[in-house]
Amino acid sequence: MKIHLFGASASGVTTLGHALAKKLNIPYFDSDQYFWLPTDPPFTSKRNPEERNQLIKKALTDTDHWIFGGSSVSWGSNVFPKFDLIVFLWIPPDVRLKRLKEREFERYGSAIYDDPDRNKNYQEFMDWATQYDIDPKESGFKGRSLKVHEDWIKGLNREVLEIRGDFSVEERIQKL
Repeated sequence: MKIHLFGASASGVTTLGHALAKKLNIPYFDSDQYFWLPTDPPFTSKRNPEERNQLIKKALTDTDHWIFGGSSVSWGSNVFPKFDLIVFLWIPPDVRLKRLKEREFERYGSAIYDDPDRNKNYQEFMDWATQYDIDPKESGFKGRSLKVHEDWIKGLNREVLEIRGDFSVEERIQKL
């Protein structure tokens, strides 16, 4: 079984991925581990795309059953084996952004407010994350968005399980 979970930042992809991997006893691979170089603080330096693609391709071909979590719509068409199941997660923006703020504070503490550099990074990240649900035609935003994800789903020409709403992990697993 090869499962791909994706959605906006703080939509629950990683949480569901870990829970499902535990339930199915298969590995979970998170796109952030491949997209970002390991840094302190994390998520500040992007990995070279060719290296990223080689790393994830090798990891996913080394095992027959896995879950891959994260948005990878722009990584290329020859990176991933054929997915058996693709799951898109969406939650209301107010719930998602609240989760995101809480997660950032848990990760970095008051530095996101007190340290000028960390505050700048935090504000830029939150501004980026806020753009997800806004139509790019209105905002001019060119990053990861609901529209990008929905267009990618349409282009797959296959069924995608869409879980839209604020559901618990257990409820999401039942829907799967």
